[in-house]
Amino acid sequence: MSIWTRITEALSALASGEGLAAVFDRLRSPPERSVAFTIAVIALGAKMAKADGLVTRDEVTAFREVFKIAEGDTAGAARVFNLARQDVTGFDDYARRIADMFSAQPDMLRDLMEGLFHIAMADGTYHPNEDAFLAEVAGIFGLPEDDFAALKARFVPDTSPLPHTVLGIRPGATLEEARAAWRKLVRENHPDALVARGLPEEAVRMAEKRLIDINRAWETLSNRAA
Repeated sequence: MSIWTRITEALSALASGEGLAAVFDRLRSPPERSVAFTIAVIALGAKMAKADGLVTRDEVTAFREVFKIAEGDTAGAARVFNLARQDVTGFDDYARRIADMFSAQPDMLRDLMEGLFHIAMADGTYHPNEDAFLAEVAGIFGLPEDDFAALKARFVPDTSPLPHTVLGIRPGATLEEARAAWRKLVRENHPDALVARGLPEEAVRMAEKRLIDINRAWETLSNRAA
């Protein structure tokens, strides 16, 4: 059974008038958390897509880049997107429910933020309202400022691409400290580690670009020291 079939089933269980918030309340245990994670990215992405006042085709297409959506499952993904876009519930309420659901798994919240950055940059621009949206969600998630800065450095053009920011280390860190941070990030972002965290297979592809950026940051620092 594909994750999209499970999402469709979760949506079908909603009573008349219930919104997506009710889905989050019901999907609190593995393996259903992978369903909740996917719905959370789409729901918050839909809210964020309105932050700059325009939902573009590129932003909708970005969901297909984060998640592999077969033709037969498109309707389910579209329903989640439209429910979130039309829901009067504020994005902060969504974010708090998600933060509570994954409170013991902060890495899942960071993965979700990465998906949102990907969607924000789908149209090639980073609107100030999107930045404010992401910063507020990150705050609700309890994401450290350094982690938020690292994500922003990787995704947003003209943001400082300093390698130490990507690796999450201080500017004056030694090469050994940089190597340790790099190895830790590589371990944490291995596909097997992501699956173990409960990420759906469709979302694991986000780690591919992440690892490229992590390895490039380490290469830059190690080459400087050579």
